[in-house]
Amino acid sequence: MRRGTAVRRPVLRRPDLGTVARGLRARLVVGFLLVAALSALITAALTFKEARNAILKRTQDTAVQQLRSQVASQVPDLRFPPSNTDLLKFTQGLERAGQTQHWFVHARYKGGRMQPDNVGLGKDMDVRFPPGVRDKVGAGVAAFQRIDLDGDPVLVIGLPVTYRDSSEKSGLEVYALVPLREDEANVRALVNAAQSGAVPALALSVVPALIAARGVLRPVRELRRATQKITEGELDTRLKVTGRDELADLSRTFNDMAAALEENVAELRRMEANSRRFAADVSHELRTPLAAMTAVVDVLDEDAAGLDPDTAYAVRLISEETGKLARMVEDLMEISRFDAGAAALHLDEVDVAETVRKTVQARGWQDKVTTDLPRGVRARLDPRRIDVVVANLIGNALRHGGEPVGIAVRVARHPDRGEDRLLIEVADNGPGIDPEVLPHVFDRFYKADAARVRSEGSGLGLAITSENVRLHHGTVMAANAPAGGAVFTVDLPLRTGEEEV
Repeated sequence: MRRGTAVRRPVLRRPDLGTVARGLRARLVVGFLLVAALSALITAALTFKEARNAILKRTQDTAVQQLRSQVASQVPDLRFPPSNTDLLKFTQGLERAGQTQHWFVHARYKGGRMQPDNVGLGKDMDVRFPPGVRDKVGAGVAAFQRIDLDGDPVLVIGLPVTYRDSSEKSGLEVYALVPLREDEANVRALVNAAQSGAVPALALSVVPALIAARGVLRPVRELRRATQKITEGELDTRLKVTGRDELADLSRTFNDMAAALEENVAELRRMEANSRRFAADVSHELRTPLAAMTAVVDVLDEDAAGLDPDTAYAVRLISEETGKLARMVEDLMEISRFDAGAAALHLDEVDVAETVRKTVQARGWQDKVTTDLPRGVRARLDPRRIDVVVANLIGNALRHGGEPVGIAVRVARHPDRGEDRLLIEVADNGPGIDPEVLPHVFDRFYKADAARVRSEGSGLGLAITSENVRLHHGTVMAANAPAGGAVFTVDLPLRTGEEEV
């Protein structure tokens, strides 16, 4: 049997699907809230824009219409060409008529100076009106524009005055500055209202977000529970499929997978049971003829000295191969008992050093094995099975390692369990274990070199060793020593809690 790594089987760790679900719930809620917040922000921005434009346009249209009406009603009383005094009285009349608009009216005649030039908003009124507005008015076109004047929003309106009977320009230009502070206050109030309503709306959106996340995560939770049941061996677990969305497709796929897995596992179990039953039946059927063959071969072997050399060689070869076959059959029967759960422990309080020493002496390995066996180490073990464990490990080391083989017994404190453990170490002086062989060392019938179909052993020695150790609630490991050679370590409890298993 080839040697390799530890007999400890890897443990399949299930993913914490509960954590996954909780993380997914948080991401769904956050995503829902982000979408809700973004939608609310975009809606508020568009609403604000439209509302602001509507407010300003209403003010603008109202101011322009009233200014046209007042100019049309007062221009007939204006003397042409008007003097600066006439223009000042004309603008004062317009301001009195437009008190509700709180506007400041200015006028000029044929590109002259604005009148009044120092009322309300200061001197040099020409620079207070955008050039674009003045140019359009000068060209005979009414114009208006919103500007920021000394930090305040203002609507600038410019109207050219024409003669009633024709479209000819009279040369009179009327300008009005309409403050927009009230409109801006209304806009700011609208913004504040939107901000005040956004926070409660966002808070209220948590409820539909949680409801939506719950609806999405319900199939995920069911999938988690079903996966856990599959992991625990309940292969008949199936999910209830509702709807036709992607989650329903996932449930159908899971059910198909579970059905295929259940079928495959059942087939594998059936094949494994058949193979074990076959091995047990074959080994049992071989045992009787082998017993007869062994008896006959023993008689021939005793008389081999009186036979001619060729016949004697043939007899000894048959005797040797019959012995190997008998040992293989015994190993097969032992493995069959382990597979059937029929292997039993018969525990006894034993001196570990004395037990190991008897194993070495019974095989005649005193000259090949060095021992480190302290006195006073006692444990509850099955002497027969420990004898098999020690004999298999030493025999394996002698066949595949290098002499001398060392065996040591010691007691050590387990770092995690906080209890004393019995350690039996077998080391050789060979080349060590090939790293590619290590993962398969305790596999049944494994051979490191596939080209070597013959072996001195049955290929079951280390597998039987690991089963015997497991029966004692222990572990056996294999590794390469830093100085070279292979080291097998058997880790056993000093006290086994059951008399028979």
